[in-house]
Amino acid sequence: MIHPRIIAHRCGGALAPENTLAGLRIAARLGCRGVEFDAMLGADGVPVLIHDETLDRTTSGRGSVAAIDSTRLMLLDAGGRHHRAFSGEPVPSLDQALRLCASLGLWANVEIKPAAGQEAETGRAVARVAAAIGGKLLLSSFSAQALQVSAVEAPPLPRAMLVEAVPADWRFLLEQTGSLALHCAANALTEEQALAVRNAGFALACYTVNSRDEAARLFARGVSAVFSDRPDLWQAAEM
Repeated sequence: MIHPRIIAHRCGGALAPENTLAGLRIAARLGCRGVEFDAMLGADGVPVLIHDETLDRTTSGRGSVAAIDSTRLMLLDAGGRHHRAFSGEPVPSLDQALRLCASLGLWANVEIKPAAGQEAETGRAVARVAAAIGGKLLLSSFSAQALQVSAVEAPPLPRAMLVEAVPADWRFLLEQTGSLALHCAANALTEEQALAVRNAGFALACYTVNSRDEAARLFARGVSAVFSDRPDLWQAAEM
């Protein structure tokens, strides 16, 4: 099995501040078996969990993630913008997140999220941390270059190519990056594409799915897993 069936998007979905350890703990309490989060480099080359290239939307900081070293990034509040109950929740390092996943028994989809021009460096650094900690995980990225570099750095780690709509050359992209799975937007996937990917022997997962009915439709098409902001819609036994 490459994926758990229901994967909490950005750690805890809508139930916690995104890309935080609090989100991982909430996902585990809900009975989630799998989580997804984003890893980007600070100025010192250390991967931290954050989605945007800038700090403004999700943290108490301002400016570019890539311009600030990880020690300073990890002092920022990444929880208060979600809800005051999470005020003071810090930006975690990838190392911290993967160690917590291991202790909680969570499978992790680590999205390699390079800032512009940092595709190779980010792929290498994320793969190095992931390989050192181990556990149940998969690396994914919209950047083919980042995935290729991660494969050189840590060949045994499974990989997935991220796309929005499934492109005509999807099979070439998977083979080029050594990926075992394709991750795509649920609303852009056709029944014919799903059948082609599955018949070719690749796993298929879709984002971001926030209703049980939509998930059931995708599973009927042969989709292996869905990323959801609402993991609370499923019981633990269904995940």
